[in-house]
Amino acid sequence: MTIKKNLFTLSLCCISFIGFSQRGEVRDAEDAHEDGNYEKAFEYLDEAKSEGVLQDKEKWQVRYYIAKGYAHLGPKKGVGRSFENLKKAGENFKKSIEIEKEDEAVKGLKFVRNALVQNAVNQQQKQNFVAAADQLYKSYELGNKKDTMYLYYAASNLVQDKKYDRAVKYYEELMDINFDGARTEYYAVNKKNGKKERFESKKFRDLSIKSGEYKKPTKKETKSKRPEIAKNIALIYIQQGEKDKALEAINNAKEDNPDDPALLQAEADIYYEMGDTEKYDEIMQKIIKLQPNNPNLYYNLGVASEKNDKVEDAKKYYKKAIELNPEFVNAYINLSTAILDKEKEIVKQMNELGMSNADQKKYEKLKEKKRKYYEEALPYLKKAKKIEPNNIGVIQTLMNIYYQLGKSEKADKLRKKIDSLQSK
Repeated sequence: MTIKKNLFTLSLCCISFIGFSQRGEVRDAEDAHEDGNYEKAFEYLDEAKSEGVLQDKEKWQVRYYIAKGYAHLGPKKGVGRSFENLKKAGENFKKSIEIEKEDEAVKGLKFVRNALVQNAVNQQQKQNFVAAADQLYKSYELGNKKDTMYLYYAASNLVQDKKYDRAVKYYEELMDINFDGARTEYYAVNKKNGKKERFESKKFRDLSIKSGEYKKPTKKETKSKRPEIAKNIALIYIQQGEKDKALEAINNAKEDNPDDPALLQAEADIYYEMGDTEKYDEIMQKIIKLQPNNPNLYYNLGVASEKNDKVEDAKKYYKKAIELNPEFVNAYINLSTAILDKEKEIVKQMNELGMSNADQKKYEKLKEKKRKYYEEALPYLKKAKKIEPNNIGVIQTLMNIYYQLGKSEKADKLRKKIDSLQSK
Protein backbone atom coordinates (compact mmCIF):
# COMPACT_ATOMS: atom_id res chain seq x y z
CA MET A 1 0.00 0.00 0.00
CA THR A 2 2.83 2.34 0.86
CA ILE A 3 4.54 1.74 -2.45
CA LYS A 4 1.36 2.53 -4.41
CA LYS A 5 0.85 5.75 -2.47
CA ASN A 6 4.39 6.87 -3.27
CA LEU A 7 3.98 6.05 -6.93
CA PHE A 8 0.76 8.07 -7.08
CA THR A 9 2.46 11.02 -5.41
CA LEU A 10 5.33 10.81 -7.88
CA SER A 11 2.86 10.81 -10.78
CA LEU A 12 1.18 13.97 -9.53
CA CYS A 13 4.54 15.66 -9.19
CA CYS A 14 5.38 14.86 -12.82
CA ILE A 15 2.10 16.30 -14.06
CA SER A 16 2.66 19.44 -12.03
CA PHE A 17 6.21 19.76 -13.33
CA ILE A 18 5.08 19.47 -16.98
CA GLY A 19 2.40 22.12 -16.42
CA PHE A 20 4.89 24.57 -14.95
CA SER A 21 7.32 23.77 -17.77
CA GLN A 22 4.94 24.58 -20.63
CA ARG A 23 3.78 27.73 -18.89
CA GLY A 24 7.39 28.75 -18.40
CA GLU A 25 7.98 28.37 -22.15
CA VAL A 26 5.05 30.70 -22.85
CA ARG A 27 6.48 33.26 -20.41
CA ASP A 28 9.89 32.94 -22.08
CA ALA A 29 8.26 33.48 -25.49
CA GLU A 30 6.58 36.63 -24.19
CA ASP A 31 9.92 37.90 -22.88
CA ALA A 32 11.64 37.07 -26.20
CA HIS A 33 8.99 39.02 -28.06
CA GLU A 34 9.48 42.00 -25.75
CA ASP A 35 13.22 41.84 -26.53
CA GLY A 36 12.53 41.69 -30.29
CA ASN A 37 13.87 38.12 -30.55
CA TYR A 38 11.00 36.69 -32.59
CA GLU A 39 12.74 33.54 -33.78
CA LYS A 40 13.53 32.60 -30.17
CA ALA A 41 9.90 33.25 -29.28
CA PHE A 42 8.83 30.71 -31.91
CA GLU A 43 11.22 28.14 -30.43
CA TYR A 44 9.76 28.56 -26.94
CA LEU A 45 6.21 28.37 -28.28
CA ASP A 46 6.94 25.19 -30.22
CA GLU A 47 8.28 23.64 -27.03
CA ALA A 48 5.23 24.78 -25.07
CA LYS A 49 2.92 23.26 -27.68
CA SER A 50 4.80 19.95 -27.73
CA GLU A 51 4.52 19.84 -23.93
CA GLY A 52 0.72 20.23 -24.12
CA VAL A 53 -0.02 23.90 -23.48
CA LEU A 54 -3.06 23.68 -25.75
CA GLN A 55 -4.53 21.14 -23.35
CA ASP A 56 -3.86 23.41 -20.36
CA LYS A 57 -6.27 25.87 -18.76
CA GLU A 58 -7.92 28.39 -21.09
CA LYS A 59 -5.85 31.19 -19.55
CA TRP A 60 -2.62 29.62 -20.86
CA GLN A 61 -4.10 28.78 -24.24
CA VAL A 62 -5.03 32.45 -24.58
CA ARG A 63 -1.53 33.56 -23.59
CA TYR A 64 0.01 31.06 -26.03
CA TYR A 65 -2.04 32.35 -29.00
CA ILE A 66 -1.38 35.99 -28.09
CA ALA A 67 2.38 35.33 -27.81
CA LYS A 68 2.37 33.54 -31.14
CA GLY A 69 0.36 36.35 -32.72
CA TYR A 70 2.91 38.95 -31.62
CA ALA A 71 5.82 36.73 -32.74
CA HIS A 72 4.34 36.61 -36.25
CA LEU A 73 3.48 40.33 -36.12
CA GLY A 74 7.12 41.22 -35.57
CA PRO A 75 8.55 44.75 -35.25
CA LYS A 76 6.95 48.06 -36.27
CA LYS A 77 3.49 46.71 -35.43
CA GLY A 78 3.68 44.48 -38.50
CA VAL A 79 4.23 47.17 -41.15
CA GLY A 80 6.47 45.67 -43.83
CA ARG A 81 6.02 42.15 -42.43
CA SER A 82 5.36 39.39 -44.96
CA PHE A 83 1.77 38.60 -45.91
CA GLU A 84 2.14 35.04 -44.59
CA ASN A 85 3.34 36.28 -41.19
CA LEU A 86 0.50 38.78 -40.93
CA LYS A 87 -2.06 36.13 -41.87
CA LYS A 88 -0.76 33.81 -39.16
CA ALA A 89 -0.62 36.66 -36.64
CA GLY A 90 -4.26 37.50 -37.33
CA GLU A 91 -5.34 33.88 -37.10
CA ASN A 92 -3.63 33.44 -33.72
CA PHE A 93 -5.12 36.62 -32.28
CA LYS A 94 -8.57 35.49 -33.46
CA LYS A 95 -8.15 32.07 -31.85
CA SER A 96 -7.24 33.81 -28.61
CA ILE A 97 -10.30 36.08 -28.81
CA GLU A 98 -12.57 33.10 -29.49
CA ILE A 99 -11.49 31.62 -26.14
CA GLU A 100 -11.52 34.87 -24.18
CA LYS A 101 -11.60 38.48 -25.38
CA GLU A 102 -8.39 39.80 -23.88
CA ASP A 103 -7.39 43.43 -24.58
CA GLU A 104 -3.91 42.36 -25.76
CA ALA A 105 -5.42 40.10 -28.44
CA VAL A 106 -7.88 42.78 -29.62
CA LYS A 107 -5.04 45.31 -29.82
CA GLY A 108 -2.84 42.80 -31.66
CA LEU A 109 -5.57 42.07 -34.21
CA LYS A 110 -5.96 45.80 -34.81
CA PHE A 111 -2.22 46.08 -35.44
CA VAL A 112 -2.44 43.23 -37.95
CA ARG A 113 -5.32 44.81 -39.87
CA ASN A 114 -3.64 48.21 -39.94
CA ALA A 115 -0.38 46.63 -41.14
CA LEU A 116 -2.21 44.76 -43.90
CA VAL A 117 -3.80 48.00 -45.11
CA GLN A 118 -0.50 49.91 -44.98
CA ASN A 119 1.25 47.11 -46.85
CA ALA A 120 -1.56 47.18 -49.42
CA VAL A 121 -0.95 50.90 -49.98
CA ASN A 122 2.76 50.18 -50.49
CA GLN A 123 1.94 47.42 -52.99
CA GLN A 124 -0.42 49.74 -54.87
CA GLN A 125 2.33 52.32 -55.22
CA LYS A 126 4.49 49.60 -56.80
CA GLN A 127 1.51 48.64 -59.01
CA ASN A 128 1.40 45.18 -57.43
CA PHE A 129 -2.40 45.27 -57.47
CA VAL A 130 -3.09 41.58 -56.80
CA ALA A 131 -0.80 41.63 -53.75
CA ALA A 132 -2.61 44.76 -52.54
CA ALA A 133 -5.97 43.04 -53.02
CA ASP A 134 -4.80 40.02 -51.02
CA GLN A 135 -3.79 42.22 -48.09
CA LEU A 136 -7.01 44.23 -48.16
CA TYR A 137 -9.24 41.18 -48.39
CA LYS A 138 -7.45 39.54 -45.46
CA SER A 139 -7.96 42.67 -43.36
CA TYR A 140 -11.65 42.54 -44.30
CA GLU A 141 -11.84 38.88 -43.23
CA LEU A 142 -10.02 39.45 -39.94
CA GLY A 143 -12.43 42.24 -39.09
CA ASN A 144 -15.33 39.77 -39.22
CA LYS A 145 -16.23 41.31 -42.58
CA LYS A 146 -17.46 44.51 -40.93
CA ASP A 147 -15.18 47.01 -42.66
CA THR A 148 -16.62 46.55 -46.14
CA MET A 149 -14.56 49.40 -47.60
CA TYR A 150 -11.57 47.04 -47.60
CA LEU A 151 -13.52 44.57 -49.75
CA TYR A 152 -14.40 47.42 -52.10
CA TYR A 153 -10.75 48.51 -52.38
CA ALA A 154 -9.68 44.89 -52.89
CA ALA A 155 -12.05 44.57 -55.84
CA SER A 156 -10.83 47.87 -57.30
CA ASN A 157 -7.21 46.67 -57.19
CA LEU A 158 -8.14 43.43 -58.98
CA VAL A 159 -9.80 45.44 -61.75
CA GLN A 160 -6.55 47.41 -62.13
CA ASP A 161 -4.76 44.12 -62.84
CA LYS A 162 -7.62 42.80 -65.04
CA LYS A 163 -8.31 39.91 -62.65
CA TYR A 164 -11.98 40.18 -63.54
CA ASP A 165 -13.24 36.80 -62.29
CA ARG A 166 -12.14 37.49 -58.74
CA ALA A 167 -13.08 41.18 -58.92
CA VAL A 168 -16.66 40.46 -59.95
CA LYS A 169 -16.96 37.94 -57.10
CA TYR A 170 -16.00 40.66 -54.60
CA TYR A 171 -18.28 43.24 -56.24
CA GLU A 172 -21.23 40.85 -56.15
CA GLU A 173 -20.54 40.16 -52.48
CA LEU A 174 -20.70 43.92 -51.87
CA MET A 175 -24.05 44.15 -53.66
CA ASP A 176 -25.40 41.14 -51.70
CA ILE A 177 -24.59 42.77 -48.35
CA ASN A 178 -26.13 46.08 -49.52
CA PHE A 179 -22.82 47.93 -49.34
CA ASP A 180 -23.30 51.64 -49.90
CA GLY A 181 -19.92 53.26 -49.23
CA ALA A 182 -21.32 56.74 -48.66
CA ARG A 183 -19.77 58.34 -45.61
CA THR A 184 -18.65 61.56 -43.98
CA GLU A 185 -14.95 62.36 -44.33
CA TYR A 186 -13.25 64.72 -41.91
CA TYR A 187 -10.42 67.08 -42.88
CA ALA A 188 -8.16 69.72 -41.36
CA VAL A 189 -5.16 71.73 -42.52
CA ASN A 190 -1.74 70.79 -41.15
CA LYS A 191 -0.22 74.02 -39.85
CA LYS A 192 3.32 72.78 -40.45
CA ASN A 193 3.04 72.04 -44.19
CA GLY A 194 -0.23 73.81 -45.06
CA LYS A 195 -1.72 70.65 -46.57
CA LYS A 196 -5.30 69.50 -46.13
CA GLU A 197 -5.36 66.04 -44.52
CA ARG A 198 -8.11 63.45 -43.99
CA PHE A 199 -8.73 61.87 -40.58
CA GLU A 200 -10.14 58.47 -39.65
CA SER A 201 -12.85 59.98 -37.48
CA LYS A 202 -14.37 63.26 -36.30
CA LYS A 203 -13.06 62.56 -32.80
CA PHE A 204 -9.47 62.18 -34.01
CA ARG A 205 -9.78 65.30 -36.20
CA ASP A 206 -11.17 67.35 -33.31
CA LEU A 207 -8.40 66.18 -30.97
CA SER A 208 -5.84 67.23 -33.58
CA ILE A 209 -7.43 70.68 -33.77
CA LYS A 210 -7.27 70.99 -29.97
CA SER A 211 -3.60 70.02 -30.02
CA GLY A 212 -2.92 73.20 -32.00
CA GLU A 213 -1.20 71.35 -34.85
CA TYR A 214 -4.19 71.60 -37.23
CA LYS A 215 -6.67 74.27 -38.27
CA LYS A 216 -9.68 74.86 -40.56
CA PRO A 217 -11.74 71.72 -39.86
CA THR A 218 -14.03 70.70 -42.72
CA LYS A 219 -16.04 67.67 -43.75
CA LYS A 220 -17.23 66.13 -47.01
CA GLU A 221 -20.10 63.76 -47.75
CA THR A 222 -19.11 61.07 -50.25
CA LYS A 223 -21.59 59.56 -52.70
CA SER A 224 -22.91 56.00 -52.70
CA LYS A 225 -20.62 53.58 -54.50
CA ARG A 226 -23.41 51.16 -55.48
CA PRO A 227 -23.91 52.68 -58.96
CA GLU A 228 -20.17 52.44 -59.64
CA ILE A 229 -20.09 48.82 -58.43
CA ALA A 230 -23.10 47.86 -60.55
CA LYS A 231 -21.45 49.52 -63.54
CA ASN A 232 -18.14 47.73 -62.91
CA ILE A 233 -19.91 44.37 -62.63
CA ALA A 234 -21.67 45.07 -65.91
CA LEU A 235 -18.47 46.22 -67.65
CA ILE A 236 -16.68 43.06 -66.52
CA TYR A 237 -19.47 40.94 -67.96
CA ILE A 238 -19.23 42.86 -71.24
CA GLN A 239 -15.46 42.23 -71.24
CA GLN A 240 -16.27 38.54 -70.84
CA GLY A 241 -18.88 38.62 -73.61
CA GLU A 242 -21.81 38.28 -71.16
CA LYS A 243 -24.02 41.19 -72.30
CA ASP A 244 -27.23 39.79 -70.78
CA LYS A 245 -25.56 39.45 -67.38
CA ALA A 246 -24.25 42.99 -67.73
CA LEU A 247 -27.71 44.46 -68.15
CA GLU A 248 -29.10 42.17 -65.44
CA ALA A 249 -26.55 43.59 -63.00
CA ILE A 250 -27.70 47.13 -63.73
CA ASN A 251 -31.39 46.22 -63.55
CA ASN A 252 -30.89 44.51 -60.19
CA ALA A 253 -29.20 47.62 -58.86
CA LYS A 254 -32.06 49.78 -60.16
CA GLU A 255 -34.78 47.79 -58.37
CA ASP A 256 -34.52 49.83 -55.17
CA ASN A 257 -34.20 53.19 -56.93
CA PRO A 258 -35.13 53.09 -60.63
CA ASP A 259 -34.71 56.84 -61.09
CA ASP A 260 -31.29 57.11 -59.46
CA PRO A 261 -29.34 59.34 -61.90
CA ALA A 262 -26.03 57.60 -61.13
CA LEU A 263 -27.49 54.16 -61.89
CA LEU A 264 -29.14 55.44 -65.04
CA GLN A 265 -25.79 56.91 -66.10
CA ALA A 266 -24.18 53.52 -65.48
CA GLU A 267 -26.86 51.85 -67.61
CA ALA A 268 -26.34 54.41 -70.37
CA ASP A 269 -22.59 53.80 -70.26
CA ILE A 270 -23.19 50.06 -70.67
CA TYR A 271 -25.23 50.61 -73.81
CA TYR A 272 -22.53 52.96 -75.04
CA GLU A 273 -19.90 50.25 -74.48
CA MET A 274 -22.13 47.84 -76.38
CA GLY A 275 -22.27 50.26 -79.31
CA ASP A 276 -25.99 50.99 -78.90
CA THR A 277 -25.78 54.78 -79.05
CA GLU A 278 -29.51 55.14 -79.72
CA LYS A 279 -30.38 53.47 -76.43
CA TYR A 280 -27.62 55.49 -74.77
CA ASP A 281 -29.19 58.72 -76.04
CA GLU A 282 -32.64 57.63 -74.86
CA ILE A 283 -31.47 57.00 -71.30
CA MET A 284 -29.39 60.17 -71.22
CA GLN A 285 -32.45 62.21 -72.17
CA LYS A 286 -34.23 60.69 -69.17
CA ILE A 287 -31.33 61.67 -66.91
CA ILE A 288 -31.40 65.23 -68.27
CA LYS A 289 -35.04 65.52 -67.18
CA LEU A 290 -33.91 64.54 -63.68
CA GLN A 291 -30.83 66.81 -63.73
CA PRO A 292 -31.42 69.54 -66.33
CA ASN A 293 -28.53 71.70 -65.08
CA ASN A 294 -25.79 69.06 -65.10
CA PRO A 295 -23.18 70.09 -67.73
CA ASN A 296 -21.52 66.66 -67.71
CA LEU A 297 -24.67 65.05 -69.10
CA TYR A 298 -24.70 67.35 -72.12
CA TYR A 299 -20.98 66.83 -72.62
CA ASN A 300 -21.43 63.03 -72.60
CA LEU A 301 -24.30 63.33 -75.06
CA GLY A 302 -22.03 65.39 -77.30
CA VAL A 303 -19.39 62.66 -77.26
CA ALA A 304 -22.00 59.99 -78.08
CA SER A 305 -23.47 62.11 -80.87
CA GLU A 306 -20.04 62.54 -82.45
CA LYS A 307 -19.47 58.79 -82.30
CA ASN A 308 -22.85 58.35 -84.02
CA ASP A 309 -21.85 60.89 -86.74
CA LYS A 310 -24.44 63.40 -85.49
CA VAL A 311 -22.03 66.32 -85.52
CA GLU A 312 -24.65 69.09 -85.38
CA ASP A 313 -26.25 67.46 -82.33
CA ALA A 314 -22.80 67.16 -80.76
CA LYS A 315 -22.14 70.86 -81.25
CA LYS A 316 -25.50 71.70 -79.67
CA TYR A 317 -24.76 69.56 -76.60
CA TYR A 318 -21.25 70.98 -76.15
CA LYS A 319 -22.60 74.52 -76.32
CA LYS A 320 -25.20 73.66 -73.66
CA ALA A 321 -22.47 72.19 -71.43
CA ILE A 322 -20.48 75.42 -71.81
CA GLU A 323 -23.56 77.51 -71.06
CA LEU A 324 -23.98 75.63 -67.76
CA ASN A 325 -20.25 75.60 -66.98
CA PRO A 326 -18.25 78.34 -68.72
CA GLU A 327 -14.98 76.77 -67.43
CA PHE A 328 -15.63 73.33 -68.98
CA VAL A 329 -12.38 73.11 -70.94
CA ASN A 330 -13.06 69.71 -72.57
CA ALA A 331 -16.37 70.98 -73.89
CA TYR A 332 -14.55 73.88 -75.62
CA ILE A 333 -11.97 71.50 -77.08
CA ASN A 334 -14.55 69.00 -78.34
CA LEU A 335 -16.74 71.77 -79.72
CA SER A 336 -13.84 73.13 -81.76
CA THR A 337 -13.08 69.58 -82.97
CA ALA A 338 -16.72 69.11 -84.01
CA ILE A 339 -16.64 72.42 -85.91
CA LEU A 340 -13.45 71.37 -87.71
CA ASP A 341 -14.95 67.95 -88.49
CA LYS A 342 -15.68 68.82 -92.13
CA GLU A 343 -12.17 70.17 -92.74
CA LYS A 344 -10.88 66.75 -93.88
CA GLU A 345 -13.59 66.44 -96.52
CA ILE A 346 -12.87 69.94 -97.80
CA VAL A 347 -9.11 69.28 -97.99
CA LYS A 348 -9.83 66.04 -99.85
CA GLN A 349 -11.98 67.89 -102.41
CA MET A 350 -9.30 70.58 -102.83
CA ASN A 351 -6.61 67.96 -103.46
CA GLU A 352 -8.72 66.31 -106.18
CA LEU A 353 -9.07 69.50 -108.24
CA GLY A 354 -7.03 70.16 -111.37
CA MET A 355 -5.47 73.35 -112.74
CA SER A 356 -8.32 74.52 -114.99
CA ASN A 357 -9.97 77.91 -114.41
CA ALA A 358 -13.14 76.16 -113.26
CA ASP A 359 -11.22 74.03 -110.78
CA GLN A 360 -9.32 77.04 -109.51
CA LYS A 361 -12.60 78.85 -108.81
CA LYS A 362 -13.87 75.77 -106.92
CA TYR A 363 -10.57 75.67 -105.04
CA GLU A 364 -10.94 79.29 -103.88
CA LYS A 365 -14.53 78.68 -102.74
CA LEU A 366 -13.47 75.60 -100.76
CA LYS A 367 -10.56 77.53 -99.28
CA GLU A 368 -12.92 80.25 -98.10
CA LYS A 369 -15.27 77.65 -96.67
CA LYS A 370 -12.39 76.06 -94.75
CA ARG A 371 -11.36 79.49 -93.49
CA LYS A 372 -14.84 80.05 -92.05
CA TYR A 373 -14.61 76.79 -90.10
CA TYR A 374 -11.26 77.91 -88.69
CA GLU A 375 -12.67 81.27 -87.67
CA GLU A 376 -15.70 79.61 -86.07
CA ALA A 377 -13.51 77.23 -84.00
CA LEU A 378 -10.97 79.91 -83.04
CA PRO A 379 -12.80 81.57 -80.10
CA TYR A 380 -13.50 78.22 -78.45
CA LEU A 381 -9.85 77.20 -78.67
CA LYS A 382 -8.75 80.58 -77.32
CA LYS A 383 -11.10 80.13 -74.37
CA ALA A 384 -9.73 76.61 -73.75
CA LYS A 385 -6.20 78.01 -73.75
CA LYS A 386 -7.23 80.71 -71.30
CA ILE A 387 -8.57 78.05 -68.91
CA GLU A 388 -5.58 75.73 -69.39
CA PRO A 389 -2.69 77.89 -70.64
CA ASN A 390 -0.23 74.97 -70.72
CA ASN A 391 -2.40 72.46 -72.58
CA ILE A 392 -0.05 71.50 -75.43
CA GLY A 393 -2.80 69.89 -77.53
CA VAL A 394 -4.87 73.07 -77.47
CA ILE A 395 -1.85 75.27 -78.20
CA GLN A 396 -0.82 73.10 -81.19
CA THR A 397 -4.30 73.19 -82.72
CA LEU A 398 -4.51 76.93 -82.16
CA MET A 399 -1.05 77.41 -83.71
CA ASN A 400 -2.02 75.42 -86.82
CA ILE A 401 -5.20 77.48 -87.27
CA TYR A 402 -3.23 80.73 -87.00
CA TYR A 403 -0.87 79.49 -89.72
CA GLN A 404 -3.83 78.55 -91.94
CA LEU A 405 -5.35 81.97 -91.39
CA GLY A 406 -2.07 83.67 -92.29
CA LYS A 407 -1.46 84.93 -88.76
CA SER A 408 2.16 83.81 -88.65
CA GLU A 409 3.24 86.14 -85.86
CA LYS A 410 0.70 84.65 -83.44
CA ALA A 411 1.50 81.14 -84.62
CA ASP A 412 5.25 81.64 -84.10
CA LYS A 413 4.62 82.90 -80.58
CA LEU A 414 2.65 79.72 -79.81
CA ARG A 415 5.40 77.56 -81.29
CA LYS A 416 7.87 79.08 -78.84
CA LYS A 417 5.42 78.36 -76.03
CA ILE A 418 5.25 74.70 -77.09
CA ASP A 419 9.06 74.45 -77.24
CA SER A 420 9.26 75.96 -73.76
CA LEU A 421 6.76 73.47 -72.33
CA GLN A 422 8.38 70.47 -73.99
CA SER A 423 11.84 71.41 -72.73
CA LYS A 424 10.71 71.25 -69.08
